[in-house]
Amino acid sequence: MTLLEVRDIRTRYGAIEALKGISLTVDEGEVVTLIGSNGAGKSTTLRSISGLTPASQGTITFAGEEITRVPAHEIVSRGIALAPEGRHCFTRMTVRPEIAEEFNQVYELFPLLKERDRQKAGTMSGGEQQMLAIGRALMARPKLLMLDEPSLGIAPNLVQRIYQTIGEINSSGVAILLVEQNANYALDAASRGYVLETGRVALANDSASLRNDPEVQRAYLGT
Repeated sequence: MTLLEVRDIRTRYGAIEALKGISLTVDEGEVVTLIGSNGAGKSTTLRSISGLTPASQGTITFAGEEITRVPAHEIVSRGIALAPEGRHCFTRMTVRPEIAEEFNQVYELFPLLKERDRQKAGTMSGGEQQMLAIGRALMARPKLLMLDEPSLGIAPNLVQRIYQTIGEINSSGVAILLVEQNANYALDAASRGYVLETGRVALANDSASLRNDPEVQRAYLGT
């Protein structure tokens, strides 16, 4: 059953049109990835869905209700959470939340955070901050978790742990929309994917077909 439907959205930054008619779907409990080069529109797509950079045209429907013009804070309460590119942790705050109904679940997924729950976020490594950013998003109890570049700038051993946890989150029933420049990680994690180029969907298919596509291999898989 379709959880998220994005239909022909266009999003602008001033005079620049960043998204030029993006359409995609995410089903309940599914992992879908967006891959593409820098400037392709991947992060803007997530920002438009989350209400941070609203679309100027098109429609976004979530759980059967249109949310195209819904404010960002209300979109979170409806069940969409974003762990943004660059993590954006509050560097002077500690890991441990003050409102903590869900933090035990987060600690089960990321035991390292429990060990560091009195540590200021700004003193943590990039991988630890990424765990924290994902944990923060999970505190909203999302039906759809959007992850923007979770492997960016992180040591390979921690990337593997983060992707293992992404699989565990999905196994709990949370759908995931994943933006990732590392197409190998993305296609391993997702069942389907969309290739974005200059604000448009250039290709859409299941992950196995995308991995075997010669153009995808050449442009994104380094083969």
